[in-house]
Amino acid sequence: MYRTLDAAKIVETVVQLQARIRERFPEAGLNGVAAEVHSVASESAERARRLGRPNLVLRSLVVLFALLLITLVVSTILGMNLKARVSSVVEFVQMMESGINDVLFVGAAIFFLFTYESRLRRDKALEAVHELRVLAHIVDMHQLTKDPDRLGEGPRTPASPEMNLSRFELARYLDYCSELLSILSKIAALYVQGLRDPVVLEAVDGVEDLTNGLSRKIWQKIMILDTIASE
Repeated sequence: MYRTLDAAKIVETVVQLQARIRERFPEAGLNGVAAEVHSVASESAERARRLGRPNLVLRSLVVLFALLLITLVVSTILGMNLKARVSSVVEFVQMMESGINDVLFVGAAIFFLFTYESRLRRDKALEAVHELRVLAHIVDMHQLTKDPDRLGEGPRTPASPEMNLSRFELARYLDYCSELLSILSKIAALYVQGLRDPVVLEAVDGVEDLTNGLSRKIWQKIMILDTIASE
């Protein structure tokens, strides 16, 4: 049970985090972001399960079509009257070249068909991972102006963003943003748990690097708040 990610547990964690954000900051836009992460987590759990299962219908169609191609080529070769058609070495070489080209074409077609399912899975997984990457940037936008130095009594300008949070509330807000980023990276990991595709794995690693980098910026702000509190 500790060797695989449990999608249901991830969704449960998002629900709890969403409730905590709603109770602490009922009017904050971060509530809407948490609700969207909850929705994406629920959808991703089902998507990841679906992508991890073989598409039996598609595989059956691919096998049937591949057998049809092979049968067509074999019947064409067997139906040739080589003695009637080949009257010289040059014609024999031309016929062999044409046959080799046909075999290569059929081989390429069969390879394309048998890799179609994996490419289809890859495209769907990459689309989902891209969605998570965008959500991570949205979370970052919500903490962008939440700087500890705005808690001071320095002069404000008309364009200065509002800061109506206490030091404790700001720390909690930043911590919630960091937790949302961590959850997004775990949702992304669901797509490589049952789908061993190097391209998807690289994309998921990219999301993890992104969320880790954004979280580091947030924790720098939290450390500054801790320093202010200890002074």
